[in-house]
Amino acid sequence: MASNAVAVTYGEKLFGPMAWIMPVSVALSTFGGVNGGCLSLSRLFFVGAREGQLPAVMAMIQVKRKTPLPSLIFTCILTILYVFVKRIETLLNYFSFMTWLAIGAAVAGQIYLRWRRPDLPRPIKLPIILPIIFVLACLFLVIMGTVAAPMDTLIGLAITLTGFPVYFIGIYWESKPKWLLNAIKKCTIFCQKTFLIVSQEKEE
Repeated sequence: MASNAVAVTYGEKLFGPMAWIMPVSVALSTFGGVNGGCLSLSRLFFVGAREGQLPAVMAMIQVKRKTPLPSLIFTCILTILYVFVKRIETLLNYFSFMTWLAIGAAVAGQIYLRWRRPDLPRPIKLPIILPIIFVLACLFLVIMGTVAAPMDTLIGLAITLTGFPVYFIGIYWESKPKWLLNAIKKCTIFCQKTFLIVSQEKEE
């Protein structure tokens, strides 16, 4: 357990001259996880914009490739900014608090609806003990992460809270001045012309 790369040390002991299989497998697994995260995260921004919780340009798709290009570009920009963090452990501490807090809150909401609205249609139904255990696990991770790295947790919380003024100015504030509406419109049109993106067609 004193090794910085437990999987590599394990591979060296187990596979001998074929120990290179372990780091290659870890790299492939990492790339697979990043690929899935890129696809899913960009779709979260896309759906959020489609539901009116993010700027409308984020809900547009590229004409030829039928992909949410603005959301993908936004995800790429965020990823590039994260690279400037010197230590991966610090980056994990920044976002693990809010990630597990958000996931735990979402699952806790499902438990609440199961109690308050038992008549709602549920295509997938699990024993109630499973989400309860999951929420407790999320709560444990949030508490332990905060205790282990309180400063990193505060920084991660501050980064997350920067979304509130963006939401307030861009979405919640309906009576925007004309100059701001014109600026948003020009920016949207510029993005449409540059990236060849259009709004998604509504199903009838």
